[in-house]
Amino acid sequence: MGIFNRTKTTTAVAVAEAPAGPELGHLTGDWAIDTTHSEVGFSVRHAMVTNVKGRFTEYDGKLHLDGTTPTNSSAELVIKVASIDTNQAQRDEHLRTGDFFAAETHPEIRFRSTSAERLRGDSYRMTGELTIKGTTRQVVLDLDYTGSATDAYGAERVGFEGSAVLDRTDWGLTYNAALETGGVLIGEKVKLSFDISAVKAA
Repeated sequence: MGIFNRTKTTTAVAVAEAPAGPELGHLTGDWAIDTTHSEVGFSVRHAMVTNVKGRFTEYDGKLHLDGTTPTNSSAELVIKVASIDTNQAQRDEHLRTGDFFAAETHPEIRFRSTSAERLRGDSYRMTGELTIKGTTRQVVLDLDYTGSATDAYGAERVGFEGSAVLDRTDWGLTYNAALETGGVLIGEKVKLSFDISAVKAA
């Protein structure tokens, strides 16, 4: 979640280390991801011609945000593998087997951030450890702050959109099949996508 291994210029580093500014100071605190208004999704190339999209419907996550000094921010996410949904029941069952996620023996996917930085404007980057099927590797998430507001029930909300690209074989998800016309059934690159709404703890 070599993933986005971009070389930073001196200017980019200076921006990343700069505080977000007093206008985001109100974000500082602990937040819980509202799963009913969020989505954790993915897409992968299928049969060399199109993308299959899916999502996980059961997960828990929490954020600690520092609106003044973003480098002090952190995030954790725990996903229930069995909740995978690609809108095709037979495919979902296959994804739960040992060919892919082995949901019975590895029921959870976990992400824990190790660092965060502001890039420019409302763009941020979060690095962390992603554990899938017993293997833990580093991933880098590119995030955009989409806003904050007080909802109709008086709860403070904050929103982020994000993405990452990873190679599924790095986590032992190596299953594939050759096509008669050449190529393989499933691409190795997987794009993760996040659309997050979080509620501030009282």
